[in-house]
Amino acid sequence: MPRRQMHMTGADGAALRAALRELRTKLEVPGEFPAAVLAEAEQAAADPRLPGQDSTDIPFFTIDPPASVDLDQAMHLAKRSSGGYRVHYAIADVAAFVTPGGVLDAEAHRRVTTLYFPDGRVPLHPSLLSEDAASLLPGQTRPALLWRLDLDADGRVETADVRRALVRSRAKLDYDGVQKAIDSGTAEEPLALLKDIGRLREALERERGGISLNVPEQEVVAQDGSYALAYRAPLPADGWNAQISLMTGMAAADLMLAAGTGILRTLPNAPDGAVGRLRLTAKALGIDWPHHVPYAELVRSLDPHRPAHAAFLQECTALLRGAGYTVFSGGETPDPAIHSAVAAPYAHCTAPLRRLVDRYSGELCAAAVAGAEPPQWAVEALAGLPERMSEGSRLANAVERESVDLVEAAVLKDRVGETFDATVIDVKDREPLVGTVHLEEPAVVGRVESPREELPLGERIRVRLAQADPGTAKILFATV
Repeated sequence: MPRRQMHMTGADGAALRAALRELRTKLEVPGEFPAAVLAEAEQAAADPRLPGQDSTDIPFFTIDPPASVDLDQAMHLAKRSSGGYRVHYAIADVAAFVTPGGVLDAEAHRRVTTLYFPDGRVPLHPSLLSEDAASLLPGQTRPALLWRLDLDADGRVETADVRRALVRSRAKLDYDGVQKAIDSGTAEEPLALLKDIGRLREALERERGGISLNVPEQEVVAQDGSYALAYRAPLPADGWNAQISLMTGMAAADLMLAAGTGILRTLPNAPDGAVGRLRLTAKALGIDWPHHVPYAELVRSLDPHRPAHAAFLQECTALLRGAGYTVFSGGETPDPAIHSAVAAPYAHCTAPLRRLVDRYSGELCAAAVAGAEPPQWAVEALAGLPERMSEGSRLANAVERESVDLVEAAVLKDRVGETFDATVIDVKDREPLVGTVHLEEPAVVGRVESPREELPLGERIRVRLAQADPGTAKILFATV
């Protein structure tokens, strides 16, 4: 079942945190960094490889959740005197700190990606790098891969350039504050342009047939020894910010394709059966989906604040299964080369503090712009990256999936025997007495079993909570 991003707020929630610690052990999640890795990270933090170009005069800002300190990206937006826009997008230069073949590099290849639990994260790099020396924190001069993207008046990229430079962020902003400043008209031009450019890029996404899922984030709130679940629906500013990253990833893919060596993030088209199943889910949730309306157009019409729409958007993530990485070199034509959700060639390159592959794509892009051969260490590692990223993604998905199960069981553990209003959003083809229900309150999606009658897909029913065991991370409902 598709899962939701989560984080915890509120009180301590000691019981749930203990269960999450046990989950870390069960999944063999990496623990503390070895002493040798920390020693190398400390040395790198004190003496990074700094670039010669100084771009600290550009007043960058970051947009992240309030508690985030591992800041990969900073931006500055401006109008061009000749028309159109100029986007400066600084990406943390992890390669300035990580020596190829060193113990820090080996540990990053072992971890692959930062793992996110409701109560905290397990980082890819030691915190003295990812949350300090390499992070684009405000008021600090940092080495970065600095992208310069010149756009025309419609938001299309005319030229793309990336090179190493020193940068300095002026402000750490959060999504709520950005949205309020833009909506109230108090945002200064570099921030106000995020809406203009973001909307132009969204229009281009629609034009090429791409799609962005505004999937709500599930929030776990600890209250008086128990827990509550709620959704945080993405703001428009979330989407505008994401468009800057997507645009950069598309530019990176184009640079690597032109140079003949690179690694793309790819996604095959969803099979017809998957879209057909989504139509059944839409019907189950009371969402009108005329046959002449394309899937992408329907998704853009949904309001993630509405529970039924939020549930459907969660189910839509099933179409993202099968994503992977395609490596190419020597001028060969990569196959596959397209990310179907982006509807264009695309590369991961904007989150090197949290994802291993981004360090490599950044290196290849910088070499392509400079007209130089890519570093040998980067080329030699390419062939093994898809498998390493796949392994890391499997672990990250397991963390997310089992964390959701665990949290939902913890939320409901004292309510076994109670009845709830629910909608049947899925019924197993070969087991019509078994399916999935979406509760209106709390924000839970869980397995349901009927003792006798087939489950009525799309209908509202009453269900009784039969099981909620945080120890097994499972919940089970029965029809009333």
